[in-house]
Amino acid sequence: MDFGNYSSPHFPVSGSVATMMRHVLFALLPGSICMTWFFGPGVVCNLVLAALTAICSEAGMLYLRGKPVRSTLADSSALVTGILLALALPPLAPWWIPVIGTLFAVIVAKQLYGGIGYNPFNPAMAGYVVLLISFPLELTLWPAPHAGLGLSDTLALVFLDTLPAGMDLDTLTMATPMDSVRTRLGLEQTIPMMQDGELFGLVGAGGWEWVNFWFLIGGLWLFKARVIQWQIPASMLCALAGMALVFYLLDPETHTSPAFQLFSGAAMLGAFFIATDPVSASTTPTGRLFYGAGIGILTYIIRHWGGYPEGIAFAVLLMNMAAPTIDYYTQPRVFGKSGDET
Repeated sequence: MDFGNYSSPHFPVSGSVATMMRHVLFALLPGSICMTWFFGPGVVCNLVLAALTAICSEAGMLYLRGKPVRSTLADSSALVTGILLALALPPLAPWWIPVIGTLFAVIVAKQLYGGIGYNPFNPAMAGYVVLLISFPLELTLWPAPHAGLGLSDTLALVFLDTLPAGMDLDTLTMATPMDSVRTRLGLEQTIPMMQDGELFGLVGAGGWEWVNFWFLIGGLWLFKARVIQWQIPASMLCALAGMALVFYLLDPETHTSPAFQLFSGAAMLGAFFIATDPVSASTTPTGRLFYGAGIGILTYIIRHWGGYPEGIAFAVLLMNMAAPTIDYYTQPRVFGKSGDET
C-alpha cells in the first residue's frame, strides 16, 4: 500500500484549509463594511480587483506548474491573500496598484516558493511592501472619512484618473493618522493641541477607531471558532500597548496613548488576520508569544522612528524571518523525557 507524504501544515479534516479560509473571509466582513462606510466605494473596488487578480494568477501558476487547479483554488487561500492586501491599500489608489500587488503576492511570494505551506513570508504583506517601496505616492491616496465621492466618481478616478470639475485630490485625501501625527509633531504641535481637531475620535483616530473595532470583533470570533490561537494577537497588542504606555507616561505631549496606537492604523487587522498566518508565523505555544510581541515592538518602533508611518507589514515580514529560530528554541519538552540526554 502506498502512503503519500504531504507537506505541512497538517490540518485536521474538521479544520481544513478551505474551512479556515472561509471563516477568515466571514470574519473580515464587518471591518470591510465599516471601511466602505467611512472611506467610500473605493474599498470595494480594491477588494474586487485584488480578488479577481488573486484567483486568476493562482490558476495560471497552478496550470504552469502542472498542479490541480480547481481543487487548489477551492481552498480560498489565494482569495484571502487578495482580500487582506486590498484592505491595506488606500481606496483611491489607481486600479493597477491592487493588481500589481496581488500578482507579486500570489506569484512571487506564494507560488514560486511552492504554494501554501511553503511560503516563508506572509504573501499579502510582501505584496504590500513592494507597492509601498515602489509606488509611495499612490499609497498615500487615503480619503478623509466621509469625503463624499460617489461610486461613479470613484470609478472614474480609479480607472480613468479623472475627477469632477472643480475638485482635486488635495481636497479629497488626507494623511493617515500616524503620518498626520508625525507631521504635526514636526511642526511643533503637541498631542493635546491635535486633540481639538478632527484627527482624534473617542479612543483612536476618527473613523479608524470604528474600523479597528469591527476587525477586533471579527478577530475575537475567529478565536471563538478556534481558527486562530490567542497567543499571537494578545502578545502583539500587549507589546504595542506596553511600548506606547511607557513613552506616553514619559512624555504625553509628544507621544500618543496606547488606545490611539491600538485603534488607529492597521493594528487589529494585523493582530488577528495577518500576524496569525499559520504558514509563516511561529507554531509553538511559547514561540507565538515571542513572535507576537516582536511584531508589536517593531510596529511601534517603525511608527515612531522609522521612515514609514505604519509598521505592521515590515514588522510581520521581519518576524517571519525570525519564526524558524523562535520555533527551534521554544520546542515543548517531549513527553517522557527530562533533563539532558547522554
